[in-house]
Amino acid sequence: MKLVSLISGGIDSPVASYMMAHVGAEVILLHMDNGKYGEPKDIEKVRDIAAQLEKVTGREFPVYVADHEPNQTAIKENCDSHYQCVMCKRFMHNVAKQFAIRNGCEGIIMGDSLGQVASQTLRNIRAEQTSLQFPIIRPLIGLDKEDIIETAKRIGTYEISIRKTSGCAAVPVGPTIDAQPDRILSFQSKMDFDGLVSASVDSARRIN
Repeated sequence: MKLVSLISGGIDSPVASYMMAHVGAEVILLHMDNGKYGEPKDIEKVRDIAAQLEKVTGREFPVYVADHEPNQTAIKENCDSHYQCVMCKRFMHNVAKQFAIRNGCEGIIMGDSLGQVASQTLRNIRAEQTSLQFPIIRPLIGLDKEDIIETAKRIGTYEISIRKTSGCAAVPVGPTIDAQPDRILSFQSKMDFDGLVSASVDSARRIN
């Protein structure tokens, strides 16, 4: 089983990647580079997380970085601001799907834990993956945050994940917790969604 994991540098996605590798999956890490909405330290964290995952599992964790700044800008220019995070996840899912297909992967790993943040309500998760038609594996979905933190500490990724960065500058005030699939598709139709996704996939480069 070969999977692509959307890795953010936060606490959750490294644990999700570890859990799937622990049960035998070959995992490729894909980081979406926020460009001006993030900072270079985000990529440094992902490199260090990959090195720690390799150390604790004895497996290889190739890291790829794909451009995400144009997608964030397109969302800002074409969507209700409350949908920024949901549409961001929508882009990431579709980029990860195309990247997975190109690299022979059978599914996508996400670090979602139900209800932990606004983009992870059940309704938002449903809307984000509308018509995706590709497996998304969420090994943390029912776990309490403290359980996830405990695992992160045990595998040595926690201290890396909590390094201070500026965070995502695209996050809106008052993100929706009840995204509607029809609105997702309406926003998507206002931009060159497929072209932006393809450009992100084409930009993916291996950094370790």
